[in-house]
Amino acid sequence: MKEFNLLKSYPNKSLRKVSNNFRTIKNRIIATYKDKRFYDGSRNNGYGGYINDGRWNKVAQNIFNHYKLKYNSKILHIGCDKGYLIESIKELYPKSIVYGVENSRYPIGCSSKKIKKLIKFSDYYNLPFKKNFFDFVIAIGPVYSLNLRDSIKCLKEIKRVGKGKSFITLGAYENFKDLTYFMNWTLLGATVLKKQEWKQVLKHTKYTGDYKFNTTKSLNLFKNK
Repeated sequence: MKEFNLLKSYPNKSLRKVSNNFRTIKNRIIATYKDKRFYDGSRNNGYGGYINDGRWNKVAQNIFNHYKLKYNSKILHIGCDKGYLIESIKELYPKSIVYGVENSRYPIGCSSKKIKKLIKFSDYYNLPFKKNFFDFVIAIGPVYSLNLRDSIKCLKEIKRVGKGKSFITLGAYENFKDLTYFMNWTLLGATVLKKQEWKQVLKHTKYTGDYKFNTTKSLNLFKNK
């Protein structure tokens, strides 16, 4: 288990302005539905238009290179949204076995016909797969979008369905200022902990994969005066 940035090739250089009134409780309520308003509506409600611009291709390649996966490896993407990473993996490695899990029907409906059947509608803490089925599991966001109890369940499920190689992101902070900025930005972040606290959670669940902390610094957040 180690801290590692698998998403280093993913574009994330622009500064993000936050303020106390940037994203209100109204925006957060809308975001919980994860419908058109979240994916393809106002930026304050979510993505502000979630499209496939090719940025997932490098991430897909990094997965295979770093984790030394084979052309026919089995991969699971938890919280796969519209399935863009799945699509990139299948384009690069057509014989790979890839599944996605998504807890909202809207993005599944927006996914391309060639990968729609690979996405299962399910929660993130009761995965519909057998033990040790996947060679690699990735979860970008889902773990900390859950309350702590369900986050623990999700981490245990990742361990159960995988063979040890995995990557997750976790919402984290180091001081109160960082926490304030992060909570002004996040829409779905339900469990945001100090880094050392997350490490205790990972140890408790016996999680053995890699992880990346999403923080004020990594997200390029700053106060809008």
